[in-house]
Amino acid sequence: MYNEQIENLINLALADGELSEKEKQILFKKAESAGIDLDEFEMVLDAKLFEKQKTRVSTAAPKSDKLGDVRKCPACGAITETFATKCSDCGTEFRNVEASQNLIKFFEKLDEIESNRKDSIYSTNDSSHNIGIGTILKWMFFWPIVLPLKIVNFFLNKSKPVKWSTTDSHKEELIMNFPVPVSREEILEFLSLATSKINSNTYFNAFSEETKYKDTWNKIWLKKTEQIHSKAYIAMKNDKKSFEDVNKMASQAREIVKSNNIKVIHIAILFAVAFVVMIVIAAV
Repeated sequence: MYNEQIENLINLALADGELSEKEKQILFKKAESAGIDLDEFEMVLDAKLFEKQKTRVSTAAPKSDKLGDVRKCPACGAITETFATKCSDCGTEFRNVEASQNLIKFFEKLDEIESNRKDSIYSTNDSSHNIGIGTILKWMFFWPIVLPLKIVNFFLNKSKPVKWSTTDSHKEELIMNFPVPVSREEILEFLSLATSKINSNTYFNAFSEETKYKDTWNKIWLKKTEQIHSKAYIAMKNDKKSFEDVNKMASQAREIVKSNNIKVIHIAILFAVAFVVMIVIAAV
């Protein structure tokens, strides 16, 4: 993620699962000298610290090769897997206040990165929506030439990679590297927010530059959705009802992306048929 020297310093500082003020100052000084955004660096550092602390096991809980890291239920004292969201004995739901705070900071950081955007999100060409007399006459008399050119240009534009800025790269990196929380509330909240970012397209805008940009973000948020779904599968073994909710939201997100892709295929087939018809008419 960062250069090797900074990554080594981070690993050394977090080796004991704690981050002292002195260690933090050293890391920030190194990050600043490397030209790294300090707000983003702090967010990533907090996430790494949380991930490190999450894997630490209480000395009062035993270690099992079969179950992995385990902990005690605070209500009944039963031994439970670290990633479980609910005690299998008494049904107590495990809550993680720190994870909730990190989730809030995560979305605040995303908004902050977006607010500092200096480039346009996607290029638009308003002139393409203005239809004049010249355009009408051109299509009336020269459609056998104009239509093939439009079809070729149509697919060439679709095949071009979307315009991706430094801001977008920073947001993508933050999203994909943010650890998925393990408590029931955070998993459901995080999944709900992630799936809400996935947009549905229409047949009229399926090939627009704006839609290409949104489709790229759809894929990123779908990857994060799959990460959350995988974590929930492990964490909610004893909470079938909650996992059903997770499954439902994840399935809806997949369906939106699948529907968007099907619309593109439909339009492509329509254009192909129109092109063949045009050739047949011209041949006759």
